[in-house]
Amino acid sequence: MFDPRPGQPLMLEEGLRLVLAPNPSPMTERGTNSYLLGEGALTVIDPGPDDSRHVAALLAAPARGERIIRILVSHAHVDHSPAARILARETGAPVLAYGDALAGRSARMQRLAGDEIGGGEGVDTGFRPDEALPDGGEVDIGGLALRALHTPGHFGNHLSFLWGQALFSGDTVMGWAPSLVSPPDGDLTDFMASLDRLEELGPTRLYSGHGAPVDDGPARIRALRAHRLAREAAIRAALDQGARDAGEIVQRVYTDVAPALIGGALRNVLAHLIDLEARELAEFEGPPGLRTRVHPRAG
Repeated sequence: MFDPRPGQPLMLEEGLRLVLAPNPSPMTERGTNSYLLGEGALTVIDPGPDDSRHVAALLAAPARGERIIRILVSHAHVDHSPAARILARETGAPVLAYGDALAGRSARMQRLAGDEIGGGEGVDTGFRPDEALPDGGEVDIGGLALRALHTPGHFGNHLSFLWGQALFSGDTVMGWAPSLVSPPDGDLTDFMASLDRLEELGPTRLYSGHGAPVDDGPARIRALRAHRLAREAAIRAALDQGARDAGEIVQRVYTDVAPALIGGALRNVLAHLIDLEARELAEFEGPPGLRTRVHPRAG
């Protein structure tokens, strides 16, 4: 039974422990999953938020004779990366990530970032790793390679980490909820490509940034893709029926969403509309935004 308690290390399998951060919310489930990987020389994956209680729990988690030698960050959201600098200072371990908070952003999103489309919720804007970890880069975990995979979509600098047949999937694939894609930090076109790449790799078990492990990785990836395609179909139908901005579409499509999640629904719809425009299936009347009028195009 998966029942982690904040601050208390939970053994998931040999050489892998989880320490849950005390930051539950509608967007983080029970909280952020920080992982300690290896034995003796430990690698921390996603040290989590700037919370002194969580940092203290991570520092206390190594057994006698163990030490933290590196810190990996999947992406620069405030629930994943801020504790990295504090933990690095306390342990001397370097912080590795794809790049800073702007790294990996698609050219389209770089252009849109100047158009005041909003977004930027929860970004750790000052995040910078000590070392860049490129797509395909590897680190040694007790003789087994951990391979970094650039999986943008939820966030431009997002990395997933392949460890044998297991994948640390960050916020790209989670079992408890679909990922938020909020432009310009998120890009739905990139997100769908990342799902395709991960499904092709076929990891059997997923350890995500939030929620319980997923035992059938390919099935969950397929389900997330199907969910996105269903949302796209519903959004296109709403456009065909006369909805003309993200708010009107949310009212028609997200009829069963809790009020606390409406903001996320708006950002997801905007991500879909930008993707549809890129594929010449929709057209904005001006710079993309939540209130910009948009029309369907035949395709």
